[in-house]
Amino acid sequence: MSARCFFVPDSPDGKEFVPTDWARGPWGATISGNYVGGLLGHVIERDAGDPELQPARLTVDLLRPAALADPVRLDTAVVREGRRLKLVDATMTQAGTVVARANALFLRRGEQPPGPRWTTEVTMPPAPPIPDPVPDDVVTLVWTYGKDGDTPSLGLGAWAHHGPKFIWACDLAPMVDGVELTPFTRAAMAGDMASSLTHFGADGLPFINADYTLTLSRLPEGAYLGLAALTHHSHDGIATGTAVVADASGPIGTATATALSNPGFSPPRVPLG
Repeated sequence: MSARCFFVPDSPDGKEFVPTDWARGPWGATISGNYVGGLLGHVIERDAGDPELQPARLTVDLLRPAALADPVRLDTAVVREGRRLKLVDATMTQAGTVVARANALFLRRGEQPPGPRWTTEVTMPPAPPIPDPVPDDVVTLVWTYGKDGDTPSLGLGAWAHHGPKFIWACDLAPMVDGVELTPFTRAAMAGDMASSLTHFGADGLPFINADYTLTLSRLPEGAYLGLAALTHHSHDGIATGTAVVADASGPIGTATATALSNPGFSPPRVPLG
């Protein structure tokens, strides 16, 4: 088994990474979309993060499958920087081809207006305790909730119904070997889960996502991140879905995924990690 992380640094300039077996997605010998987005978020925060700025939005475009067998290269560029905001681009290439890209918006924190604002109330089911000890063969804990209400499931079967759906996820390994997993990188990974959460139904998951956008009013606290499905709309094989993103203290943002129908796409109903 490879090192207990998702990527290993592979160049002196910090731009190249080798995926480990842990980064495998459920659809074959490719890197899972949540780890693609997590690595993009990692390098954006590493290269352009500022403790005075809140990472408020991350959009990840999943342009083509990234092979598990080959290293990836990530480049970042600050597109716009002002007193109150910073806009950052990142690209992931593999064998000279762009396989994914991301765009992040950082905003300067300031005084919070005192008045209340209306929002849709979302109540997450309680997150299960982290197993002790953690199984050696698990790097991401994924608990799904659906037709059984507050009863967690380690598979995706809880989502196979036409009704409310939730997920709690906890990443147990660093994104990059030797680098502590940050709250923003945790959130960058979790944002990708909005697609399977909102597009799953009684017939399984007939949509595959092309992108996702994560928004954050603050950074998450604690090990668990949760999502609650809010919307799904689809016509002519094009789907959009939106989820609330939460930590143990409550909602902190949203995740939206755009997807297209993929006939014959039948993921195994096993943990996503």
